[in-house]
Amino acid sequence: MMEAEMTDHLGYEKSERSDSDNYRNGTKSKTLRSKYGELEVDVPKDRNGTFEPQVVKKRQKDISGIDDKIISMYARGLTTRQISDQIEEIYGFECSESFISDATDKILKDIEDWQHRPFDSVYPVVFIDACHFSVRDNGLVHKLAAYVMLGINSDGRKDIISLSIGENESAKYWLGVLNELRNRGVKDIMIICADGLTGIKEAIDSAFPKSEYQRCIVHMVRNTLKHVYYKDMKAFANDLKTIYYAETEKAARAALDKVNEKWREKYSHAMKRWYDNWDAVCPIFKFSMRTRKVIYTT
Repeated sequence: MMEAEMTDHLGYEKSERSDSDNYRNGTKSKTLRSKYGELEVDVPKDRNGTFEPQVVKKRQKDISGIDDKIISMYARGLTTRQISDQIEEIYGFECSESFISDATDKILKDIEDWQHRPFDSVYPVVFIDACHFSVRDNGLVHKLAAYVMLGINSDGRKDIISLSIGENESAKYWLGVLNELRNRGVKDIMIICADGLTGIKEAIDSAFPKSEYQRCIVHMVRNTLKHVYYKDMKAFANDLKTIYYAETEKAARAALDKVNEKWREKYSHAMKRWYDNWDAVCPIFKFSMRTRKVIYTT
């Protein structure tokens, strides 16, 4: 960040030529106290001695995580002007918009490294879900979806293995996402948990044919209760539990038929989703109750 400040002060990059009589003149070591403990930083100097760093001022021995604040505001969608105004309001000094841009650009390499890091060869469980949000583009607001793939590795640790922005789901779209995982070293995924994302089932069959596709039970319950009057919701929800809490697939199918028979007259189409997607609901019954608690929802 101080290098970005120096660039802003001199008006040219470190590798550029300039006719200015002022130029970089090495660095000076300084010990700072921070939330990470003590650390050594190299404060850049200029030939004329006119450089006044603002992130870590002269004679300042303590810092307050300003870089975290800038990155956090940037991640929340604030413009460089808005970030500059916030920094001035909170810390009492002015940051130019070009300085804010330089500071945020310095994390792009870390982001790129994260996006291309190698993966484990096998993931026991991968969850896929989408977060929908509004984006302003050229004065117009439209909806986008961030598709997140969360993997649990063989050590039981969680890891975001894919984060992509898309407008339209399709088998081709999901096949591209899953093939990217294969290209980055993922050889097998044992269980893939997702809601009824358009094209996901066909893509899984193509990219990872041995994977179990498990529909999210919570989404199944929510989508079923959409068709139910409020006064019947509690009783209906309790009946649905007899399906996904059943010990075996056979017992679960019998419970499904029983629930359907009980409510069919009043809610004729409420259970249709369960019958249509039974092949993606039933894999959960292959596992113990302990494992089911891990995979029953995204």
